[in-house]
Amino acid sequence: MSRTALVAGVTGIQGSATAERLVDEGWTVYGLARNPGRQEGVTPIAADLLDPASVASAVKDIRPDALFLTTWLRQDTEAENIRVNSAMVRNLFDALRPGGSLAHVALVTGLKHYLGPFEAYGKGTLPQTPFREEQGRLDVANFYYAQEDELFAAAAKDGFSWSIHRPHTVIGKAVGNAMNMGTTLAVYATICRETGRPFRFPGSAAQWNGLTDMTDARQLAAQLLWAAETPAARNEAFNIVNGDVFRWSWMWPRLAGWFGIEAADFDGTGHPLEDQMQDDAAVWRTIAAREGLAEPELARLASPWHTDADLGRPIEVVTDMSKSRKLGFAAYQPTDEAFFDLFERLVADRIIPAA
Repeated sequence: MSRTALVAGVTGIQGSATAERLVDEGWTVYGLARNPGRQEGVTPIAADLLDPASVASAVKDIRPDALFLTTWLRQDTEAENIRVNSAMVRNLFDALRPGGSLAHVALVTGLKHYLGPFEAYGKGTLPQTPFREEQGRLDVANFYYAQEDELFAAAAKDGFSWSIHRPHTVIGKAVGNAMNMGTTLAVYATICRETGRPFRFPGSAAQWNGLTDMTDARQLAAQLLWAAETPAARNEAFNIVNGDVFRWSWMWPRLAGWFGIEAADFDGTGHPLEDQMQDDAAVWRTIAAREGLAEPELARLASPWHTDADLGRPIEVVTDMSKSRKLGFAAYQPTDEAFFDLFERLVADRIIPAA
């Protein structure tokens, strides 16, 4: 395989980390987004994946060997999620088809494959943990399944290999991202330190006490590249997490300690961040102005709804990675260090003030 990649969703947590890893490994990288911005070593491609003409024009001169699909648009209902997100994938395949260059496509989905879509998240009959790739689809509509079906159809038509990657909650940096627990918790901790409010765990007793895992964006990027370059990994779906497990009862005080604050005792009930942070926009603007931060708008940094959904689940969530391990993927990332690395980067980039 030659080494030219197109990363769709390059401004997101997953896409930016993937592009950075590909550049480091010597690939020629194009980054596609509606507003792709600038990333070192990445050629920006501006396109609206819901506009077939826009996509076709944007990629007409690009001949990628590998495509990394790391993008989606949140809609009000799962029916709309399916319609919109499947169309985005289909439009990109249609636009790249005349070039005939694709050898491999990697699609990033996630654990909603096992837990269900937002409308039925963590409800009904769920597979036992740890989640394993051979566990089939739930009997419920899910835009992840619709994206997979578009991938399978295009692979059958165009002859490329594929891989599917299912991370747990991803830790990484991106401003304006719809699902961003790491930055959300960093902003929340900063506000608690500023105001003297208790740093309360927002989730369920099951999450506080049960085992869980997470995915560093760099770990995901490493697996994406590994699958693109490993013949045995082609046409397979893989879970991808850091490789450790923890309890939030252990992690929460560690996060608090990084910010120099005390973690509040967990009282057995949830304290959703959407409630705790609903009036914090003005507080954040004050902090940002005083500290000279790059982003004064709280809504561009924090996604309380997503953090509440993940930390409020009624079951423990542990992910099995035996499949990729057996095929030779050996990367590992301690999750507490993933959080700390992110916090240091947020400070360096003036997203949050120094602890």
